[in-house]
Amino acid sequence: MRDVAWDTYPNARDLGGLPTLHSPTGLTQFGRVVRGPRRELLTTDGWTKARAWGLSSVVDIRNAVEVGRRATDPAVDEAVWEGVRVSNHPTEDQDNPDFITFCMPVLDSPAYWEHNIRILPGLIAAALRAVLDAGPGVLVHCAAGRDRTGLITMLLLANAGVPPEAVAADYAMSVRAMAGASHHGGAGDDRQATWTTEQTDAFLNEAMPIVERNVRAITKTMADLGITPDERQALRALLVAP
Repeated sequence: MRDVAWDTYPNARDLGGLPTLHSPTGLTQFGRVVRGPRRELLTTDGWTKARAWGLSSVVDIRNAVEVGRRATDPAVDEAVWEGVRVSNHPTEDQDNPDFITFCMPVLDSPAYWEHNIRILPGLIAAALRAVLDAGPGVLVHCAAGRDRTGLITMLLLANAGVPPEAVAADYAMSVRAMAGASHHGGAGDDRQATWTTEQTDAFLNEAMPIVERNVRAITKTMADLGITPDERQALRALLVAP
C-alpha cells in the first residue's frame, strides 16, 4: 500500500512500489521518500506515525511566505518532531518576470513544469540535491502536495526508471485526492478546490500526456538542471533497491 496512514494527513504516498527495470525486485523501494502536502497539517498522532515510518528529514519546497502554522491547523506537541531535520528549498521565484509570464497562468498544471525548469534550473536542482542530502526517510512537500511536489516527484521517479504511465498515474492520484475541497490553506486561489469529478477527469485527460512527455525527457532535463551523472546515480539509488 503506497498511501501512508499518518492520521488525517491527506494526499501522502510512499514513492516505493512503482515499477522500474533498474531494480532487481522490479519495484522502487518503500521507506525512502514520501510525497505530501504542507507538514502543518500533520497532527501529533500523524507525526508519531511518520516517525514510526522512519521520517528523519523534511524538504519543504514552498516559498518562505507560505511556511508556518495557520489557525485552522492542528495543535501539535512539538516533542514529536524533535530531531527531524527541516530544510526549505523553494522551486519558484514569483518575483522573476519570466516565471510570472510563463508559469503563473498554469501553476496548477504540469504545463508549467518545463517553463519552471527552463527559467529556474538552479532552484529545481537545489531541491533535488536537498532530497539527496536528506537520504532515506524524507518527506518532500509543498502546499497541496500536487504541483511543485509533483514536479520533484516526477524527476525522482523518472530518474529511477519508473515508466511514463506510472508516473502520470501517481500525479493523477494527487489531483484526485485534492480536488473538490479547500484543503491545504495555501496562498492564493486554487481553482481545483471547486472541481467536480467530471472536471477533474477532463483536466487529467489533458494533463497526463504532459507528465508522460516530461518523464520521457528526463535525460535532457537532468543535464539542463546541471545534475551530474554521479548525482543521477545517487538519486536513483535512493529509490532503487541494490
